[in-house]
Amino acid sequence: MSEQEHHSGRCLCGAVTVEVTGPLGDISACHCVPCTRWSGSMQMGIEIPRDRITVEGPVKTFASSSFAQRAWCDTCGSALWFADTDGGAPEVLELAPGLFDNAGGAVLKRVVYADRHPDGYALAGDYISVTKAEYEAKNQHVEDAP
Repeated sequence: MSEQEHHSGRCLCGAVTVEVTGPLGDISACHCVPCTRWSGSMQMGIEIPRDRITVEGPVKTFASSSFAQRAWCDTCGSALWFADTDGGAPEVLELAPGLFDNAGGAVLKRVVYADRHPDGYALAGDYISVTKAEYEAKNQHVEDAP
């Protein structure tokens, strides 16, 4: 019998721990306004089914829109996840790659709002690039502030 794949992660201070059974999957990045405001640059996440995740520790959440939630460690403030709460994929959490050493080996495969990256930098590499218009044509989103 083979040993099941397992990944352990934690926030900056270690108060919140995350355990994932099975593979982590790929990293997705987002340059939309809410994600950049929350993360300080671009939001990155690894989509994992909730039933494969165990979280322990002082977690706080914020309803960042009518259809999404963001979570962080209440002790050190480390970003933990982004989650759909209405529509989208409520059965998964987008865990922050930084919770895991070396991002758990996950690889960046998709960048949404790719045409909205700051003028001072752009990501390099081979990934799927989705523009603001392409993303918003198929997904719920928050309108840009005036």
